Amino acid sequence: MLNNIGPMGFLLIAVVVLVLFGRGKVSSLMGEVGKGITAFKKGVNEGTKELEEAAAEEAKDVTPEDEKDKA
Repeated sequence: MLNNIGPMGFLLIAVVVLVLFGRGKVSSLMGEVGKGITAFKKGVNEGTKELEEAAAEEAKDVTPEDEKDKA
């Protein structure tokens, strides 16, 4: 469906949205979208960090105590 819309079509859609909602509403909406993207990235980074910490915890030395003394 979007394959037939060219640059002029997108420009026309942008102008119509701007006229219907006004510059202030569109600006605040884009600000909210930006905040959402930032929160999503922060959540992904925190999740990745938690997974890496869990993997590092599992990778710690698990040699039995009596085996450590022999070395």
